[in-house]
Amino acid sequence: MKSHTEHLTFNTSQRQEFVNITPQVEAAVVKSGVREGLCLVNAMHITASVFINDDEGGLHRDFTAWLEKLAPYSVRGYQHNLGGEDNGDAHLKRTVMGREVVVAVTGGKLDFGPWEQIFYGEFDGMRKKKVLIKVIGE
Repeated sequence: MKSHTEHLTFNTSQRQEFVNITPQVEAAVVKSGVREGLCLVNAMHITASVFINDDEGGLHRDFTAWLEKLAPYSVRGYQHNLGGEDNGDAHLKRTVMGREVVVAVTGGKLDFGPWEQIFYGEFDGMRKKKVLIKVIGE
């Protein structure tokens, strides 16, 4: 069995941002040499997310608005923030959007459904964070 690991590093310019990372993940799969297997992609920080969805601007704006309704940014509005933090909302948003995705690798390529893309979701940005890509298989 083959195994390949890569890390992506992000430092977004905005507090909340969605970044399409599909090309970087596809490149890691190719580099791995795995023809049949699995690709795990996960955010390595508790205020960031990795998820699969459509790469459509209106949908991303809908996500942003919906997440703000569920967990609006507030310096003092969360128990977590009472200790001097200001990112309680970001922890909740990450929980809703998810930590990781696993995609089948078939014929050396990510085996997606129509319109599926992999995204990094940042909810407490403007500082360095990592994403893990792990490809395993034959």
